[in-house]
Amino acid sequence: MPTSSFVRSRPVIAGLAGLGLVGALAGCSATAATGGSDSTGSDAGSSSTGSGTGTSGPYKDGSYTADGSYQAPSGTETITVTLTLADDKVTEVEIGKHATDPNAVQYQTMFADGIASQVVGKDISTLSVSRVAGSSLTSNGFRAAVAAIEKQAATS
Repeated sequence: MPTSSFVRSRPVIAGLAGLGLVGALAGCSATAATGGSDSTGSDAGSSSTGSGTGTSGPYKDGSYTADGSYQAPSGTETITVTLTLADDKVTEVEIGKHATDPNAVQYQTMFADGIASQVVGKDISTLSVSRVAGSSLTSNGFRAAVAAIEKQAATS
């Protein structure tokens, strides 16, 4: 009865496949958590400056600025992000647009116009921005800049 041994091995095969999937997903989440590049080749480069004034939690109150780079169809584009923090919450956000391609300029403008409603009033450590006003690639640069700002503002 060869078919009965195949039937008994299905749960084993399914279990191994499930473990493989869990391992693959765990590898993906580790890359995202450490700021690695995503599958589209987007790489988040950043540079930063800040002026913290006081501490009220894990982050110092103040204004912090960082650049975030991302990969667009036109090539590497950059935005400058300035966040003002008070009690670990974003109280103000400003976006400096540095796109060179007309399409990237349009998307950076849409992103800049819509980002405040997504982040103001939220704890910096919980910011999760993936698409703002139809602009998804600019979010990669924003996340890179926020990661650099978190490092600048950290109290420990």
